[in-house]
Amino acid sequence: MPDSASLHEALDRLAADATALRQRLRRTPVDGVQVMTARITEAQALAAAALRLFLDLERVPPRDQAHLLRLDHLARTAKAAQDASAELTAALARAVENERRRRDATTSPPVLLRPTPQQFVASAADLLDGLLSPLREQPRPTDAPVPPAR
Repeated sequence: MPDSASLHEALDRLAADATALRQRLRRTPVDGVQVMTARITEAQALAAAALRLFLDLERVPPRDQAHLLRLDHLARTAKAAQDASAELTAALARAVENERRRRDATTSPPVLLRPTPQQFVASAADLLDGLLSPLREQPRPTDAPVPPAR
C-alpha cells in the first residue's frame, strides 16, 4: 500500500496522464498508424496504472467512505482508459479498412465506412473528458445509500 504522500502523487500522475492524453487527442491530428498505436498504448498504460493502484488500495483496511470513493474513482479511471483504448483501436481498424477500400477502388470513388477514424478518436477524447470532469456522479459521504430494489 502506498503511503498517503505516494498515493496522492500516484493519483496526481494518473490525472496528469489522462489530461495529457486527452489534450493530444483533441489538439494533435491522429492521422497515421504510428500516432494511433502510440495513443492506444498510452490509454492502455493509463488503465494499467489505475488498476495497479486499485489493487494496492483494495488490500488495505479500513474501508471508510473516502477509501471506497478512491477505489471507485480508480475503477472508473481504468474503465474510461480501456474504453478510450477500444475506441482508438476501432479508429485504427477503420483507417486501415478505408485505406484498403481506397486502393481497391480503381475506377470509381471508394465507399468509405463510417464512423470515420477521427470520430472514434473524438469519442475516445470524450470518454477522457468524462473522467476528468468533476465527480458529479459519485456519491458524496452525506448521501444516503439507495436500498436495493426488490
